[in-house]
Amino acid sequence: MTNNREIINVIEEKFIEQFGEKGRIFFAPSRINIIGEHIDYNGGKVLPCAIEIGTFAMAKKNDENKLRLYSINEEFGGEVNLDNLDFDKSLKWMNYPAGMAKILMEEGKKLGGIDAVVYGNISTGSGLSSSASLEMLFGEIYNVLFDLGVSRVDMSILGMKTENSHFGLQTGIMDQFAISLGKENSAILLDTATLDYEYVNVDLGENILVILNTKKPRELVESKYNERRAETQKGLEIIQEFADIENLAQLDGHPREQELIDKIKDEVIRRRVLHVVEENKRVNNMIKAMSDKDFEMMGKILDESHESLKNLYEVTGLELDSIVEGARKCPSTLGARMTGAGFSGCAIALVNKDSLYEFEEIVLKYYKEKTGIDGEIIISDIAGGPREII
Repeated sequence: MTNNREIINVIEEKFIEQFGEKGRIFFAPSRINIIGEHIDYNGGKVLPCAIEIGTFAMAKKNDENKLRLYSINEEFGGEVNLDNLDFDKSLKWMNYPAGMAKILMEEGKKLGGIDAVVYGNISTGSGLSSSASLEMLFGEIYNVLFDLGVSRVDMSILGMKTENSHFGLQTGIMDQFAISLGKENSAILLDTATLDYEYVNVDLGENILVILNTKKPRELVESKYNERRAETQKGLEIIQEFADIENLAQLDGHPREQELIDKIKDEVIRRRVLHVVEENKRVNNMIKAMSDKDFEMMGKILDESHESLKNLYEVTGLELDSIVEGARKCPSTLGARMTGAGFSGCAIALVNKDSLYEFEEIVLKYYKEKTGIDGEIIISDIAGGPREII
């Protein structure tokens, strides 16, 4: 499906087939993170933005106290009773709307049954936060249909709680926050320790951020995501023996920064901590480069981030490294790096608009030669947050 109207028509047709009448149309974007990777659970600053590919749904209330759900992508659906919203592997994707409903009800919000048909134009496991998009989509559906009055910030926190308590993933706040508070043509500078945020205008001049999909999906639960979080927590505990800090990002600019990092004798833990500190610096440097419209510096920061994620945090792998290498072989590329949790998924590249055809040809050819996989180039505008489409 190539455009939103076509997607909506297909959803409407399936909804009427499943439930007999039309409902209301909702959309939640996905996201990329420009800079600030794997530091949202370490109290760091991040610079994500919502993008105009995401997840659509038609939904309406029902009187059966059940979530009656169907996914066009998965060709799978079923019913979930609101009296039993516990995680159940057999529910597959339906654990996301069930998990959000459970967390909202635990917060004292009153929900009823809904019917919903879902379609997403995000590649699952691409690192563009298809799961957070689905969570924020259903957060919006529940908020609107049941007039819950939950703020955008609070809904993002509830989405993170769904990941943490319902799925057992120790993820940070960034993905849900970026999607829930998305704004057209703007990135969000978010301090994940305080949730203070500000919008940053994204003016790339004659350049564009291109998404590079490795087409090798990864499962966060089966990846080393929780292991990385445990490693940085261990690093924090070591440093807290010598300094009064609450999170690793507070080492950035600390008067004893290097001395404290050197207290960590385990080389692996030390590398993880060093990435967090340096990546937090890169976020501040990126803000300055964007303000100065110093596009070459922006590209350099992207490159430095990828090398840190590859060598210090070790979350890239053959596919992400290869697609970034391919991007860097194009003369019009200013910089490139992986985005998202890593372990495959997507990268981003800052590229001159006039060279997109050449860029795509070079990147995909190089990537196929290196991996045997047909990659994908995605162009998407920066988007607003979840919304009902009237």
